[in-house]
Amino acid sequence: MSAHIVILGCGFAALTAVRELRRRDREVRITLVAPKAELMYYPSLIWVPSGLRRANDLNIDVSGFLAEQQVTFHAGRVTGLQDGGRTVLTDRGTLANDALLIASGGRFLKALPGIEHALTICEGAPAAEAIRERLANMDGGSIALGFGTNPKEQGAMRGGPMFELLFGIDTLLRRQGRRDKFRLVFFNAAKEPGKRLGDKAVAGLLREMQKRNIATHLGHKLTGFTADTITTEGGEVPADLILFMPGMSGPAWANEAGLPLSDGGFFKADTHCQVAGADKVFVAGDSGSYPGPDWLPKQAHIADLQARAAAENLLLALAGKPPVAHFKPELICIVDTLDRGILVYRDEKRALILPPCRLFHWAKRFFEWQYLRPYRKAQRT
Repeated sequence: MSAHIVILGCGFAALTAVRELRRRDREVRITLVAPKAELMYYPSLIWVPSGLRRANDLNIDVSGFLAEQQVTFHAGRVTGLQDGGRTVLTDRGTLANDALLIASGGRFLKALPGIEHALTICEGAPAAEAIRERLANMDGGSIALGFGTNPKEQGAMRGGPMFELLFGIDTLLRRQGRRDKFRLVFFNAAKEPGKRLGDKAVAGLLREMQKRNIATHLGHKLTGFTADTITTEGGEVPADLILFMPGMSGPAWANEAGLPLSDGGFFKADTHCQVAGADKVFVAGDSGSYPGPDWLPKQAHIADLQARAAAENLLLALAGKPPVAHFKPELICIVDTLDRGILVYRDEKRALILPPCRLFHWAKRFFEWQYLRPYRKAQRT
């Protein structure tokens, strides 16, 4: 019987790994484990508050795609691992495997007091819809936006969507002719937020805020939230609506996996995306902590690159061969403003930022269509 690969997750890394595994091997058995056979296209959630997208547009049923790829779907939530990863524990039973790929994503840290008063758009469609409704029902006031990090792993953050949400709300309010009734403020514990995008990007984003009359509260550690206030060591920021992206950690069940974890709670991986010291266990996407530059992002693009490398190396491991594939440390981001886009690029040799341009906004929309096309096509067949 052919080898059995189990993939944990149903996001960018997991589904890219499915495609890569099938491209390289049509016979291997694959089981994918997730609560639902659905892909949430997180990058476009920033368009839900403006009505450019509806939540249902971005929640894609991938059961048809999995059937096309001859992948068995196991509906369940992972609760832990045993036997060095050879056994997956779920709330719907156990699964044995010959090789394992962890691609179940990370989770947001909710330790700050009063964080329940903040809305986090990347928690999914309900949060994005709640932001849309709150904005629609406001006659004016103060809107504060910011993001945090994992104090034990500084790169474990997702700040890009908050810049997009900030500029998108500004654009939306201007279109509606009511921007003068609102105060927008961006807060962050760092003096130079978004520094992993590169020094030029930070300067460019701050210039854009100044141009749009967006206030800033930077360089002060966050201490908590109330219903109408962000509290920091440098004072308080009043707000009628608080939008905040917390820092990230690994899956909630990581401590029950028996595998090496980073200080920040992620599965510790080598340059081949193999979990340190584990046999035939790989990780891709937000679940892992990887060697590389300190600006290595937590984003869909890098998750796809990691998934391709992990899939290739996993098949090599099953064949008794050493890993050869690496993922390229690369950051590609279009910071969308609802009608324009700011292109940010960084790799190990260079970092650049290109000013707001309508072409980049449409490029981001085209990429969404292209990325989701195979999954939507499989829905119709």
